[in-house]
Amino acid sequence: MIVERHGPTVLRVCRAVLGSAAAAEDAWSETFLSAMQAYPDLDPDANVEAWLVTIAHRKAVDQARAQSRRPIPTEELPEAPATEGVPGDGESDLLEEIKALPLKQRQSIAYHYLAGLPYAEVAAMVGGSPEAARKAASDGIAALRKTYRKGQPR
Repeated sequence: MIVERHGPTVLRVCRAVLGSAAAAEDAWSETFLSAMQAYPDLDPDANVEAWLVTIAHRKAVDQARAQSRRPIPTEELPEAPATEGVPGDGESDLLEEIKALPLKQRQSIAYHYLAGLPYAEVAAMVGGSPEAARKAASDGIAALRKTYRKGQPR
């Protein structure tokens, strides 16, 4: 039930933060594995979605660090990400535009607009003040509006 309810949000956040669909799927899986282990200790009054997004943030950071240490193959085409039943199908142009944003803008947009977290929680996750998180999200949205038109990326 938790995966059905919050899985799409967690995946969208992972995709927006990491950019790579394959890495996002790994972070998504690791998020729910960790959540399953920690769930028995979760306070019954806790905001489950915010808790999952926090775990997803940490797993996405782990994935980003791991990606930076991996060699990049140049002679092979990357494996196509799974698309069946994945949230965001048909939004690959928008995801490409989001990937081009600076990391703080990408994270602020993902956590505030995709996960629905307030700026105070976004700031706690990405560092800085709520005002800085609001500014990063605003700047990111403004950049997306300039470069992305539905069906007509840059």
